Amino acid sequence: MPDLPDLWRLPGLPELAAGFTAALHDAGIAVGPDRTRSFARALTLLAPSTRSELRYCALATLVSDREQIEPFDAVFREVFGGLADRGAQRGQPGEPPRSLPESVPARVPGTRKATADGRDRDADTKPRRAPVPLAASPLDRLAGRDFADLSAEELARLAEVMRTLVLRTPTRPSRRRRTAHHGARIDVRRTLSAGRRTGGYPLRLRRFEPRARPRDLIVLCDISGSMEPYARAMLQLLYCAARAARAEVFTFATRLTRLTPALRRAGPDDALARAGRAAPDWSGGTRIAECLAEFNERFGRRGMAHGAVVAIISDGWDTGAPADLATHMARLSRVAHRIVWVNPRTASPRYRPLVAGMAAALPYCDAVVSAHNLAALDDFTAALSAPRRR
Repeated sequence: MPDLPDLWRLPGLPELAAGFTAALHDAGIAVGPDRTRSFARALTLLAPSTRSELRYCALATLVSDREQIEPFDAVFREVFGGLADRGAQRGQPGEPPRSLPESVPARVPGTRKATADGRDRDADTKPRRAPVPLAASPLDRLAGRDFADLSAEELARLAEVMRTLVLRTPTRPSRRRRTAHHGARIDVRRTLSAGRRTGGYPLRLRRFEPRARPRDLIVLCDISGSMEPYARAMLQLLYCAARAARAEVFTFATRLTRLTPALRRAGPDDALARAGRAAPDWSGGTRIAECLAEFNERFGRRGMAHGAVVAIISDGWDTGAPADLATHMARLSRVAHRIVWVNPRTASPRYRPLVAGMAAALPYCDAVVSAHNLAALDDFTAALSAPRRR
């Protein structure tokens, strides 16, 4: 099945759902505003990625009788049969994207609709056309574009998409606990308290289990000259990380700078300006080993990196000794739960980890991803949420 555009992210989602359900209603399927609202909500929550998933989503919310399936499929093919295939677009860049027709027949040939007096009349007597908005998204063209090749307008559109990203990390047991009927431990205090109601005899054991909370997320981004083509897009990613719960953001080139307070107080438009003022070594040289050593001394050993997921965004170019970088990466790996290295250069099929800094850090990384474009961010989010260590 070809991929669908991101329907749940389109600004015209209410119009799309209303137009589709209006076409179903004209085809003889009783669809009211409540079912239209359920269909739109299901699109937002389930985020179907194939036509088959979208069809099942619509069937579950819009169809209530077996006899309605055949006219439903006819309308579904008319409305969603022309959705753009992102995989085909990437394989054939010269072919224009396909999209929905501007309108669909209000009545599907061969179906009949009951009138108010119960008599059937031909559904094709007075066809009218219900407008349906186009479902092809301009973001499909950005999905395969390298961040370094985007214009200012495309970067602004990319920033809007990145604000919808949710950076999740694996969960860890916390010191807090919650009541659980089948918990592994007995809550003695609540058991004895409940026993007062039965004459001091605890007839039922109360149990609990520890609550789970997401692990901390730490992002260290290289802002040296070699990473400058990706700096603008990566800054939007840092902004998303800073706005996420329990996330810390650092930049490094010749020195380490903590950007978390600046990005949390900044809006999306002035985040770049605030970051530039906070990090004076922007587009400078690269001292990964020294900056990583400073992070371990000032923040890592004090508990910030203990059990956290650490993401390092860098191409691995380092002016220091590779042995020093390996030493500090080893120290970080002993306290961190997971280390994800983001290197946009790995997107090239000819890439080899021949850079001394990257080769020294590679043995201590749990995952290496590129995150060089919008489509590759899926690998980055999946690497952050992976539950297992190296």
